[in-house]
Amino acid sequence: MEWVIAVAVKVIVIFTWALLTVLYITLLERKESAVIQDRIGANRASILGLRLNGFFQPYADALKMFFKEDYTPPFVDKPFYYLAPLVSIVFALIPVGAVPVADSIGLFGRKFPLSVIGSNVGVVLILSLLSLAVYGVIFGGYGSRNKYGVLGGMRGTAQAISYEVAIGLSLVGVLMVFPSLDLNEIVHLQNRYILGGWVPLWGIFLQPLAAVLFLIAGMAENKRVPFDIPEGESEIIGYFLEYSGMKFGMFFVADFVEILLLAALFTTFFLGGYNLPWLFTEGFHFPWGGSLAMSPIIVRIVQFVTFNIKLWIMIWFLLLVRWTYPRYRFDQLMDLGWKSLVPLSIFNILITAAVMVVIR
Repeated sequence: MEWVIAVAVKVIVIFTWALLTVLYITLLERKESAVIQDRIGANRASILGLRLNGFFQPYADALKMFFKEDYTPPFVDKPFYYLAPLVSIVFALIPVGAVPVADSIGLFGRKFPLSVIGSNVGVVLILSLLSLAVYGVIFGGYGSRNKYGVLGGMRGTAQAISYEVAIGLSLVGVLMVFPSLDLNEIVHLQNRYILGGWVPLWGIFLQPLAAVLFLIAGMAENKRVPFDIPEGESEIIGYFLEYSGMKFGMFFVADFVEILLLAALFTTFFLGGYNLPWLFTEGFHFPWGGSLAMSPIIVRIVQFVTFNIKLWIMIWFLLLVRWTYPRYRFDQLMDLGWKSLVPLSIFNILITAAVMVVIR
């Protein structure tokens, strides 16, 4: 019973954190685009006369989406039509639960990882779930029984499958340097230092090319500008053409969950995860010889805050890219994946192997 209570608390806390983060990603995107376009941005929603510069806007948007008219065209293939948005959001949200937001904590005589899914094959699990998310695109286009929707679904499927290859290959070099499939262990392996303890061995320093490749491939997998060809509904018509109301809202939210997931995975693999320089399980140990003892709970809180700071920096960057670059053509997008990212990923694997052989 104690184990069940601890797991239930983890599920509630982590998924609540994830959904609140997604809500405020929508606000950050509206504010960031407003700054780029010399506007004020969303700031009208208020509670008791308080606007707080748009703080309540995500909740107003969510309520508005719930009460929008939900119309189902009579010609759709209903099983696939209804299943598509559910598949999209579920297989985007579940992998977030596998990302550790802080180090494991001891409760009731057990050690609990601070992630919903504490698996020793977490990398494989996440890649598997991401590959299943493509079925939301396929079902959405096919189930709509609309030729434009089917074309959008085919474009989206080809894009997703192509860039999944690049994502997987870009991570091979990381797994060679940090030999584990456990995300928590990968974070632990990044809490090492060189040059007298001054420089942390984060993934971005050991695998800079892999970091760039993973980020580009992840943005393409996310299907947002400059890779939003499957969803360019105002110009080339996307795969959710026939969706409205909360069904459209689920596709919309899934996109922002994928932004959270990409930022969280990049933070975990390349930015040291929840590691803060010189912070260990028992507190700080500084390279100049000093130390600062801390209780385990305080250490976990500091790690959680550190993870969130890195996460929001990456989210800000992803939104900046989205509002800066123009859209690729479909042939350019496929060329980038198969002719650039995949060969460079293989090159990175070979270089990493060569360097490891020389060092050892």
